[in-house]
This record gives sequence, C-alpha cells and structure tokens, in this order.
Amino acid sequence: MHNFTVIKTSMKVLLDIKDEKAHFVMELLQNFSFVKAKTLTPYKAKVLEDVKEAVEEMKLVKAGKLQARNPEDLFDEL
Repeated sequence: MHNFTVIKTSMKVLLDIKDEKAHFVMELLQNFSFVKAKTLTPYKAKVLEDVKEAVEEMKLVKAGKLQARNPEDLFDEL
C-alpha cells in the first residue's frame, strides 16, 4: 500500500477594477464557492505594486538589461 500526499494548490489573482464596477465584481466573485475574494487597502495595494516593480527590476538587473543601483543611494532614499 502506498501513501500519497495530495497537495492542494490555488491561483492568486490581483485585479485592478474601476471603483464604480468593484462592488459588482466582488459580489459576483463571492457567489462562487471556490473563490475567496477580499479587497485590499490602498496602502496594501501600493506595497504589492512596489514589490512587483522591484522584482521586475531585479530580473532586468540579472539579465544585464539594467544597471544595479548603489546601495548607499537606496539607503539615502529611505
């Protein structure tokens, strides 16, 4: 007899919806038992966008298509 581990996976999707349509889309998504939908605060949405941008920049640096910034410059921005 074999023991198998079942790994449940799910896809995460970030949607950018116009304010006047957001309520409709959220209501629609919540009617599907297999979808968990929640709204993000503007702050969390900004943080996610910033992280996405940083990851894209790192990919470009690794590919040699963008020059890495000096660490001191990064600290000065903070």
